[in-house]
Order: sequence, then C-alpha cells, then structure tokens
Amino acid sequence: MTIKDNIIIVGNGMVGHYCAEQLIMHGLHETHQIHVFGEERHHAYDRVHLTDYMSGQDALALRLHQDDFHTSHGITLHLNSRVTDIDRAQKTITAEDGCLPYSTLILATGSRPFVPPVPGNTGTAGLVYRTLEDLDLIRAAAEGARHGTVIGGGLLGLEAANALKVLGLDVSVIQLGSHLMPAQLDEEGGRALKHRIEALGIDVRVLHVTKEIVAGTAHRHKLVFADGTTLETDMVVFSAGIQPQDMPGRGCGLEIGPRGGIVVDNQCRTSDPDIFAIGECALWEGQIFGLVAPGYTMARTVAALLAGEADAAFTGADMSTKLKLQGVDVGSIGDAHGQEPGSTSYRFIGEAEGSYRRLVLSADGTRVTGAVLVGDNSYYDTIFQYVQNGIAPPADPAVLILPRGEGAELLGADALPDTATICSCHNVTKGAISTAIEQGCTDLATLKADTKASTGCGGCSGLLKSVFEAELTARGITVDKSLCEHFSYTRQELYSLVRVHNLRSFEDLMEQYGNGGLGCEICKPAVGSILASAWNKPITDPLYIPLQDTNDTFMGNMQKNGTYSVVPRIAGGEITPDKLIVLGQVAKKYNLYTKITGGQRVDLFGAQLHQLPEIWRELLDAGFETGHAYGKSTRTVKSCVGSTWCRYGVQDSVGKALDLENRYKGLRSPHKLKFAVSGCTRECAEAQSKDVGVIATENGWNLYVCGNGGMRPRHAELFATDLDSETLVKYIDRFLMFYIRTADKLQRTSVWRETLEGGLDYLKDVIINDSLGICAELEQQMQHVVETYHCEWKDALTDEEKLKRFRTFVNDSRPDPNIRTVPERDQVKPAENQPEQAVAAGPADWTDLCAQRDLVARSGVVALLGTTQIALFYLPDAGGEGRVFAIDNHDPFSHANVLGRGMIGDLKGQPVVASPLYKQHFNLETGTCLEDASRSVQAWEARLHQGRVEIRARTTTRPLETLMA
Repeated sequence: MTIKDNIIIVGNGMVGHYCAEQLIMHGLHETHQIHVFGEERHHAYDRVHLTDYMSGQDALALRLHQDDFHTSHGITLHLNSRVTDIDRAQKTITAEDGCLPYSTLILATGSRPFVPPVPGNTGTAGLVYRTLEDLDLIRAAAEGARHGTVIGGGLLGLEAANALKVLGLDVSVIQLGSHLMPAQLDEEGGRALKHRIEALGIDVRVLHVTKEIVAGTAHRHKLVFADGTTLETDMVVFSAGIQPQDMPGRGCGLEIGPRGGIVVDNQCRTSDPDIFAIGECALWEGQIFGLVAPGYTMARTVAALLAGEADAAFTGADMSTKLKLQGVDVGSIGDAHGQEPGSTSYRFIGEAEGSYRRLVLSADGTRVTGAVLVGDNSYYDTIFQYVQNGIAPPADPAVLILPRGEGAELLGADALPDTATICSCHNVTKGAISTAIEQGCTDLATLKADTKASTGCGGCSGLLKSVFEAELTARGITVDKSLCEHFSYTRQELYSLVRVHNLRSFEDLMEQYGNGGLGCEICKPAVGSILASAWNKPITDPLYIPLQDTNDTFMGNMQKNGTYSVVPRIAGGEITPDKLIVLGQVAKKYNLYTKITGGQRVDLFGAQLHQLPEIWRELLDAGFETGHAYGKSTRTVKSCVGSTWCRYGVQDSVGKALDLENRYKGLRSPHKLKFAVSGCTRECAEAQSKDVGVIATENGWNLYVCGNGGMRPRHAELFATDLDSETLVKYIDRFLMFYIRTADKLQRTSVWRETLEGGLDYLKDVIINDSLGICAELEQQMQHVVETYHCEWKDALTDEEKLKRFRTFVNDSRPDPNIRTVPERDQVKPAENQPEQAVAAGPADWTDLCAQRDLVARSGVVALLGTTQIALFYLPDAGGEGRVFAIDNHDPFSHANVLGRGMIGDLKGQPVVASPLYKQHFNLETGTCLEDASRSVQAWEARLHQGRVEIRARTTTRPLETLMA
C-alpha cells in the first residue's frame, strides 16, 4: 500500500469511532488516509448514557473525543453525510458529499430500532429511542404530556422508560413476554426486577400484545391490547429490538444473513476481502451482538489485521452484562438461562431486600457456567472470573451467592489464570498486568497509565490492586504500603505521629514526615480525617478546607450532575410534625426531590452550590443541624418504636437511639458509621447489619459490632450481652476510638474486623479486658469529641469568608444554565436544546476574568467566559502572589461541570486536579488526563495582574518547581 491508500470507515457511532482510535494506536494514520462517514450531524457520542442527554446534558457533553481528535491525527471526518453507494468493482464509495476510492472499507453502520407493524404507530405514537435526534423528538412530544408508554421491556426499553421518567411523565412499560429483560434474565430474575421497577413508580405490564393504537379520550392515544384491555397515554416509544443496518452491504451484493446482517468470518471480513463489517451490522456465525463491547473487540481485530498481525481473530464475545437500571443493580453472566444440557442451579431469594441471585453450574458440577443477579452486583466480579476462566467452584458453590458473612468465598488474585480479564473496559488481562510488572512497573499509578486498566468505569479498581500486589509479592518485591507518593507511612502510622507529636496541620505533617509536594486526593482527605478525629476542629477551618473532598468542602453529597443533596440530622428517626412541615416547605421552595433514606431521614436532592447556604439557614432556624451525610463520620442511628409504642418492645429503643446519635454525631472516622437500636429480638431496626448494633433484652442491651450492608454485606457479631446503659456506652466509646486509631484509610469496620489478627476474641480482649492498657485513653479521647461538638453548617453560616466558597460562578450571579431543578423524581430538567458547538479555544490576548479576592487559596472556583465555564485554582506562596491555573470546568468522564470543585495536588511533579466524581486526574497546565491521554480539557494561561485574574490562550508551560519553590 502507498500513502495514498484510503481506509474508509462507514459509521461514526461508538464502534466506528473506537475503530478509528485503534487504527491510530497501530500507526495506520501515518501510512494511510483515513476517512470516517457519519449520517448524523453530531460527532461520535456515548449512546450508553443517552439518558444523561434527557437529564440536561447537551450533545457536546456526550462526545467521545475532543474537538481536534480527527484533525490532529490527519483523519477526515464527514458528518451529516450518508453513504449511498458502494462500487466494489471500482472500489469507490459515493456519499452525499462526493465520491472517494478505498483500499479498505470498514462498515460500522450499527442497527436501527425494530418497530412492529402496529396500526396507528405514527407521530407521537411511533417514537423510537436510538439517536440524539430521536431523543429530541421524545422531548418535544413530552411538552404538555402527562403519561408515556414504552413498548418493549428489554434493556433499551427500560432505559427509555427512565428517560420518560426524567421528563417528569408517569410511565408504563409493555412487555410481550412473561418477564423483563428476557435476553439477560431468567423468569425469576425478571420477576424480581419487575417488583423493583414497580417500586420506583413505573407501571409494568407483561404478556401484553398491542393490537392497535387509536385516539384517546383523556390522553392523546389509546393502546388496545389483544386481551381487550386498553391503556391511554400521550406518547408511545417502541423499543422492541433492533435490526442490523445492513443496507450498504446489501446494496453492493455482499452476503447477507437470512434475517439480516452482513456475514463476516473470524477476521470480520465480509464476502469481499477488502470490506470488513463490525458491530451490530455484522453477522458472525448467525449472531448479531447487541452490546458495544463485542463491537470493540471486532474493531481491535480489524485494526490488528491491517497492521500486519495475521493471527488476529474474532472468536465470539461474552455477553455478560453488569448495569444499573434506574438505580437497580442487574447482572447477567455467561449461560444465565442454564441452556447447557444438564445444567443445575443454586438460587438465593432475599424477599426482605428484594434481591435475587442464581448460580448455574455444569451437569457434572465442575464448572460455573452462568449467573443472574438482581438487586446486588457486588457478587458479579467474583462469579465472572469463575465463569470466564473455568475455575473450579468451591466445595459448596452456594457460598458464591449467599450473603457474605463468615466463610464467604471471595476469589483470591493468585487463583486467577493469566487469561483472566481484570478490566473489561479496556480488555486488560492478568497476563498483561504481569507483563507490565516484568518490564519494571512497580507502582499502581504507572500500571494504570501503561495498561489503561481501571481508567474506564473504575469498577475493577479493587481487583486490580489485589492482582497487582499479589504479583509483586510473588516476585519477592516488597509491596509498598505507603499511603501515597507524598507519605511513606500507613494511615495508622500517620495517626500515631499526629497524636504523639501534637501535629495540627497538613503542612506540619508534610514538613516533618512527608516526601514533599502539594499532596493529592489520597493523602489530603486521609490526613484531614485524622486531624478531625484527633483534635475535633471544624472542617470549615481555612487550614482544613484544602484537605477536603467536595462533599466535606461544601457539606453536601455531590450528585452525578454536580448538584448536592441536603440531609439534616433526624436523630433516631424521631421528628416533630412542625419539622416535617419545614422540610416540605424548603423542598418545595427550592424545587428539590425528596426521598426517605434507609437511615430514617429525609434526603433533599438537587441543590445547586449557591443555594446550599440559603437552604441550611432556613433549616437551622427551624431547629435542624447538619446530618454529616457528606462525611466519613457517624451518619444515622436507626430505631424501631420500642417499648414506647410496640407491644413486644422490652426497652426504650428510640430513647437509646437518641442518646447514641447525639453522643457520636460529631465523630470523624476512616469511613462512614451506621448504628441501629432494636427494642426487642424481633430486630425491626436491623441492628445486625450495622457497624454498631444494639438489641434490647429484658436484662439490658446486647451489643453487636462490625456489620454492614454495603458492597460486601456482613452480619455484625455479638460482642457483649445484657449490658446496662453505662457499660454499653463505655464499650462503644472504646470500640469506635480503637477502630479510628488502627483502621486503614476508607476501611469499613467490617473489613477492619477481618484484618484483625485474633479476630473477635482479640477485639473483646482489648475493649472489655483492656489487654493493651489503653481503654482509659480511648474513653478520654471520645469524651473530648463529645464535649467539643459543633454544627459545621452553623459554623460556616457565621463566617463571610467561608461563605465565599458557595458560589456557582465568582464573576456572575446566574446559576449553572445546564442544571434546572424540578420537583419531580429526577433532580434535573433538560436545558433548552441548542445546536452543538465547540468549546471556545480562549482569547487571543489577556482577558480580565475576575478579582483576585474571588479566589480561594489551595482550592478551586469557577468563572464564566461567555458561555464557557472556567475552573480557576489558586496556589499562594510565601514570597509573592502565587500561581493561578485555568482549565475547562467540564469533566469529560462524568459529563458534569464539576472540575472546579475537585482537589488540587501533584502527581510525579505534575500539578493536577482530581475530578470530584470519578477521580481522574487532569494536568493543570496542559489539561491532559493522566489516566487516559486521549481525554483532555481546554487549558489557558492565567496570571494575577493588579488584583485581577486574567487568562489567554495557552502558549507556554511552567515547571512545577517554580510554584513549589
């Protein structure tokens, strides 16, 4: 081939774009001219998160690349240009913008929605959910509508139902078959999912055949079903399956399957050796793969072949799926339906929490072949490895799906073969990790950068760390237990240093025991937590603000769209009617979504940054106080009504819950803490799933410790029985302070308990028998915390300097235009649909942006430049004004405008900000993402000039040493 040879990709969806990335990775853009044709006017975007578009994100936010991706790699992109003809004899393609020759043609045209021939399926009764244009039509149809219906209860159908919910409609889902998601779930799993979806307020009707759609009376349309029943609705969205978009191949005479799809071989070649087909338009061994991951595998195969790797082949794809549908965990692994002859199954049904798990084994019981999970995907990764790698199941296979208490079977890293897929997003195997270590990689950050493992969804981070450390240990390499590159100590060691040497600031600790630098999002929050636990100073102290993650900085839980939740404390779940009314009034005034939490509180969702002080001022005036729902601290003490009301209650559980919550409400710890108090052994408060659980007996209180209902559910263990109230509190004081003193960073009590040598007996010996001689000290420390409690929000509202942080934009009083809160279930209403446009590249000369006094030292703020949001980060120094960095506020991973609220620091000498949502790092000078160099944000030069902050288009960079001198 010559440099004039063309590689043409027809299709600019997720698979087509990924194929272009793979061609670049193999250097083919340097030897070929690459053209990409897309029918849509939009650049390639993330179809998996289309619902985010309905939640207010614009098309730009969903892009899979930066503006200069194609031009910087010499690729010609043809948007809004449909390929109308392929001439195989002349090896040319004809599109709406001209004719081009090709040497290699790659068809990645995807699929189109299948719309059943139901009479009346036109206009707002014949919508589909596939492209951004489709969603625009749905959004327009929702104007003035009250009810929407989705025909099809598969994966995409439920996504469409969620989109209609986002628009504020009542929703019905009509399913032809007997259960939801039949491709992924068995009938029992489908029923469990139906129960959970209905609990979210969505009407689900199975075994319903839509006969026709006619005009409605109360609504625009009426669906008439085969059984004679009807349903009135304002709009109908069809999601009844897909059909391969095979017309380009069909039109030029390529071999097509009997039911559609361009036939391909193991190298993804069509019946024409110069034409490949990948993704949902391709038919391999009679299969169309309706997930994006198989399309990516096909794209990698084609790129490798074109780069000269003759043995590259596509041999099928695993269709296992782990996802969250409208907040409900759903997982399907391998042979989920047990179709392999002779398959046997184990099933776990948790009616109390509405969970369902099925484990499928081979006929001889030697292989785990599949699984179904509804309600809890924490089991997914372990079972997936058993299925993918043919690992022999445990002696009792049921432990793989049973609640994880003692004896639960978690798969160790050393049991995985080299072929085990650790990161499915980027197809990174254990063998690839092993190779990276053999080549000299000895730190986790470098491993992620080299292999891209855990830089996608991040779900494999725990497994990756486990495999990495196991591989190092196997090679005789000491595993570095340092907190991070800035401190060569564990959290436990740093806690001891702070206490013994009376250290009161991050800077003091860094100077005496650190390795230099600015710190990072690992050590800063850990040290902030240690300082708070040791000295109980307000986290709003200017010394501590730069150490806090966004939740503690702004004292609210950041949601995925950049808004915050407000959760006032409701101790023990007890609340007066007057306070309930206040919560309703505040929620109504600020258009917040309200939800009762599992800890018996009221969550108010959707508050923008500038609204938080206003909301909390009203709540504090009504007698509320901060609930610490944002912190690694005591969250809630759940209670039943106990002997006050219940005929079975033997003690006052509400009174005891109030005592405990008010005692420990200011306590900061390595991870969040949850308590519960039950008034009798019927256990209505579920105390045995909490970090600290108390159950009343006729003789006093039984104490349980170290349980949790999180990613690894664990029953609490009985610690002591029939305690009087004074002894109960004494033991809890000791237990909590010992946990705070010895736990690792972000370690729940349940995990901490599993790491204690000697187990529960050792813990009893320390806490009850004072075997270490430290109990008096532990009690004294707890008493100091109790006596110095303060409401952090009250503290912030009395200090104008602290309130400076609560501004959406420092140079404009408007709220974020991309977020508009509504009182319906979802906290965001879509912004007005605007044409897609690129982010401004920045001014040609210095442009005044805001005053220097608007900046917050060692932290971030956001300013507006036209319609572009710019995050500004200020690092003062002792000898002068310091340094300002300016980057785009938009996070390309979360698609939220949040980078200005991230934590700044340095990694390997580079000044960085960590995204507050998913923790990817962006270089503050260049905007490049450290974990994925293909993702970056716009960066500007910034300076302080005569008390003002000015920016301009970046031309040079400065080394970190100049700002750390």
